[in-house]
Amino acid sequence: MSNAPDPRPRRPKPALVFDDPMDQQSSDDTDRGWGERPSGDSAADLKRFLDEKPPHHL
Repeated sequence: MSNAPDPRPRRPKPALVFDDPMDQQSSDDTDRGWGERPSGDSAADLKRFLDEKPPHHL
């Protein structure tokens, strides 16, 4: 074994963060992703509508 320094760069250790997590915005706090669907064909839309329709709407 040699005592030569390791040529690979070392990654810094992750720092402990003691911030208040309630001060940060979560993904639930944004409008992104709420009910958005990629546009599809009308047959797929009708199938989804019929699959998700409550039973009292027959």
